[in-house]
Amino acid sequence: MPTDQTVAGKSILQWQLEYPILQDVVSLKEVFWTNAKYKASSIDTLTICEKDVMDAENRWKRFAPYLAEVFEETRSTNGIIESPFVPIPHMHRYLEKKYQQALPGKLWLKCDSHLPISGSIKARGGIYEVLKHAEDLLFKHKLLTAQDDYSILDSKKFKDFFSQYSIAVGSTGNLGLSIGVISAKMGFNVTVHMSEDAKHWKKDLLRKKGVTVIEHSSDYSKAVEEGRKQAETDPDCYFIDDENSKHLFLGYAVAAIRLKNQLDAAGVIVDNDHPLFVYLPCGVGGGPGGVAFGLKLIYKEHVHCFFAEPTHSPCMLLGLLTELHDQVSVQDFGIDNKTDADGLAVGRPSRFVGKVIESLLSGIFTIDDEELYILLHALSNSENIDLEPSALAGMLGTVKLHNTIVGQEYLSANALEERLENGTHIVWATGGSLVPRKIMEGYYNKGLHLSTKKDSLSLAKFDS
Repeated sequence: MPTDQTVAGKSILQWQLEYPILQDVVSLKEVFWTNAKYKASSIDTLTICEKDVMDAENRWKRFAPYLAEVFEETRSTNGIIESPFVPIPHMHRYLEKKYQQALPGKLWLKCDSHLPISGSIKARGGIYEVLKHAEDLLFKHKLLTAQDDYSILDSKKFKDFFSQYSIAVGSTGNLGLSIGVISAKMGFNVTVHMSEDAKHWKKDLLRKKGVTVIEHSSDYSKAVEEGRKQAETDPDCYFIDDENSKHLFLGYAVAAIRLKNQLDAAGVIVDNDHPLFVYLPCGVGGGPGGVAFGLKLIYKEHVHCFFAEPTHSPCMLLGLLTELHDQVSVQDFGIDNKTDADGLAVGRPSRFVGKVIESLLSGIFTIDDEELYILLHALSNSENIDLEPSALAGMLGTVKLHNTIVGQEYLSANALEERLENGTHIVWATGGSLVPRKIMEGYYNKGLHLSTKKDSLSLAKFDS
């Protein structure tokens, strides 16, 4: 693109001179950026606090009897929506061999790809905000108290009540899926505005659940704009704003409490001598931002959170780097926002999330789409775990941390080198379990094809 085009009063060339990393970002090269504003102790200065997260966790518990009643897949956990936490040692060895890099510590996968109901991390934020809105309505009309058994909501009386109200949301796929499924189940009239990059199978599944799906021939931001417009014309329509929602954020933040329980159960220590590194795929920022915030509340300076974005959609990186947040888009820098990682295909970041995490986040790295497929193929071979492409974005986090100059500088600056052997690295898998088998086979075969060209380690089942 022309380097004299202006963004916030500066030419692209001026931005690149000020931040040289932008030359690679604009050229769609993979980058690893560490956050100069990161402060390990800054969590205590924020307006959102631990009390807010605990309030969200208690709301989840109140709704657990209802969820167990209407979603059979949650009955084994008594209505608690939670995902497995598993070690991936074979994938760990694959990464070491492929990149010829020792990766000290242990590698784990947080399988939000297998969350009940909607099969992605959006089951946390999306379902939570619908439940919060439903509870607010019921409290307002004195139809429910916090002391009631919420399983009573699975009745004609309450479905008829909710049918008087509408819910709207804009989505690239997974958020719309989670909100659509829970809203339709409760009885709301729900409309999901979906961008052109949303997968057709997700749209089809929503329609089968009784959700109105409106497709837009543009990207995520337009879908959100249309959802907001719909709500503005109807006083009984509630708009779930993925770009600015505190409730979505808090729904995600509860994941940190659940993860701590899983870490404790697995005997994983997190303290000064046992650092924790977490790699989170990032779209608009709500999911990874909420998780990172919750983890910082619990582990403070002992946890290091990194976001992962596609090279074609590095919106949070641009927002934080330029400090413009939602006032800048990837398109402003000539980046097309076209990626197979549909859940991450976002051109403009959340200002709300960016401001909350701008001093909590350790850094961001970008990843090429082809690498997502290669990693998808390798994970399936090595651990027999199938994910959608966007869920693999965080898989190279530990590699980037160890085999880049910027990553090594971060480790040195935080005096982490001597503690790496005791470290724990968590890749947050954000979606995949609901992907139709035929489509997943297509993903796998594409990864196989790319691996054949690029990576001899992936030509056959990985030998552990």
